[in-house]
Amino acid sequence: MCGIAGAWSPRKDSGREALEALGRRMGQAIAHRGPDDSGTWTDPAAGVVLAHRRLSILDLSPEGHQPMVSADGRWVLAFNGEIYNHHPLRQALAALGHRFNGHSDTEVLLAAIAQWGVHEALERGNGMLALAAWDRQQQVLWLARDRVGKKPLYYGWAEDGTVLFGSELSALRAHPRLRTEVDPDALALLLRLDYIPAPHSILQGVHKLQAGHLLRLDAAALHGGGGGGHGPGDQQPWWHGRQRMEAAIATGFEGGDEDALDALDALLRDAVGLRMEADVPLGAFLSGGTDSSLVTALMQAQSPRPVRSFSIGFDNADHDESAHAAAVARHLGTEHTELHADGRAALDLVPDMASMFDEPFADSSQLPTALLCRLARRHVTVALSGDGGDELFFGYGRYRRALHNEARLSKLPRRWLARLAGDPGERSRLGGLAALRAELATGDLQGIARQRVSRWRQPERVVIGARRRITAYDDPAAVPDNGGPADLLMALDFACYLPEDILTKVDRASMAVALEARAPLLDWRVVEFAWSLPLSMKWRDGTLKYLPKRLLERYLPAPLVHRRKSGFGAPVGDWLRGPLRDWAQAQLDPVRLRQEGHFDAATIGAIWADFLGGQRKWHTHLWSVLMFQAWREHAMRPGGRAEP
Repeated sequence: MCGIAGAWSPRKDSGREALEALGRRMGQAIAHRGPDDSGTWTDPAAGVVLAHRRLSILDLSPEGHQPMVSADGRWVLAFNGEIYNHHPLRQALAALGHRFNGHSDTEVLLAAIAQWGVHEALERGNGMLALAAWDRQQQVLWLARDRVGKKPLYYGWAEDGTVLFGSELSALRAHPRLRTEVDPDALALLLRLDYIPAPHSILQGVHKLQAGHLLRLDAAALHGGGGGGHGPGDQQPWWHGRQRMEAAIATGFEGGDEDALDALDALLRDAVGLRMEADVPLGAFLSGGTDSSLVTALMQAQSPRPVRSFSIGFDNADHDESAHAAAVARHLGTEHTELHADGRAALDLVPDMASMFDEPFADSSQLPTALLCRLARRHVTVALSGDGGDELFFGYGRYRRALHNEARLSKLPRRWLARLAGDPGERSRLGGLAALRAELATGDLQGIARQRVSRWRQPERVVIGARRRITAYDDPAAVPDNGGPADLLMALDFACYLPEDILTKVDRASMAVALEARAPLLDWRVVEFAWSLPLSMKWRDGTLKYLPKRLLERYLPAPLVHRRKSGFGAPVGDWLRGPLRDWAQAQLDPVRLRQEGHFDAATIGAIWADFLGGQRKWHTHLWSVLMFQAWREHAMRPGGRAEP
């Protein structure tokens, strides 16, 4: 687990020292991702520098040092992530004549690229990654991101034509010629979704590589620059999630409940076992929910000693699952550590969110996630999580509500629909008739899904200069051609919400404290198996995630399995009316907002006043604005260089 960065300059007079200095600056900007080792590699003749920050997990020796050069000298690799099936890959490559100096997965991935090329090496691997591979022979730079999007990768062009890339935005901002104007379209996406989805970023001209995609940059791309058409449209999928889902649905699972349980048990046991390999202490996040409990149970079933497990509780009962997590831990026999945090502990983190997340991010569960990661890092370097179960096994209550509403609306006479449908704007977020009218106006299930994940319903009206950008929730191409309505809902979240919210949150919170987080449920084999299952194995008799819960009953008593789902959020509304009120008031000052020029100050002011007057549901609207304001304030500090 590490951080990567680098640059490719069209100037041939940069010199080795200048390139190395740039690489060190870019690497230092993400030093928190890899405190154990650092390295740079330069090719002055080509104007290339690769930088790496290492969090040592496998092969703690110098043989795992990066950037790493292939045995034949052709390829240079900077790699962030883990290849969990590196042992069988190593055997296959050894049979083809490759020799290895250490036992790191990096060395195996590099040999695989040298043997089969970037695309096939990615297809043969099973893991999480972001990588930069420089082909010295062809003078081509390859950037790639894993199937699901567990590891991030940004790229863009500086004003002097230099290609920049890095695990976090701060690495690119270390270059003195990177333009740093805020992209109003991306800001509107933040207000709508609480996050900025790939391929967009908060800065104009900087892009995120999408999950399961790669980017090939050659000399023409370098000299064409960011304005030469080498943007998001040039990203190519090496693993196409929607097509793989369609294939899994078409094949389908043949067998009954017990067959499916046995298959899921075997797949998850293997996925968990692969992710238990580490040369450093290992543990598990245990909220007590279905997914984290299942992962922890499968870890304990394969461990000769008690697994380290970690949970966090709050003084707010609506957000406290610690007692249940402790009960699960007792039954499984884990060595459990619990942090009970009062509101003050979470509040103390608010000023750190801008630097921790590097780009504006407004999912309030970022706070408990950050606290949990800090707790775990005191004891372990790697932690397994239950991320992905909801999106794969129909785990969200909003899925059920969306299907019910669509079914009801389809039965209403068209004249009623035409009369009731309307666009009440942001008031639809408050519920009641306004919410019904807005849902009627969406037109189809994809529109209902978009409505249910949207915070600001019309953010382009409040962000100055913003245009609407489509996401998976708007794009018909994101919808599988086969399958049913439930598959559609899960496909949209898998394409957007999962990689760009859930996995981004975990990556930034964990890497801020140099903790590696692994997600066995997102092993690609588990993903495609889940897609093959009929809805009846995911939602039955009112039970969400039916099959995982049935499987969990093999490891836990039923009362510990079947319970009401609780979120992992924070009482933001209470905070904004209480201890964060003065801070929020200063961030939302109308004079300040007008001077900065990002938001319509009158609209923000009206919502703030309404919220203070008792309208509790406005807190989600306000939090996204506040998280941008905090980020902007952070980015404006010396070295940040964000433009007003």
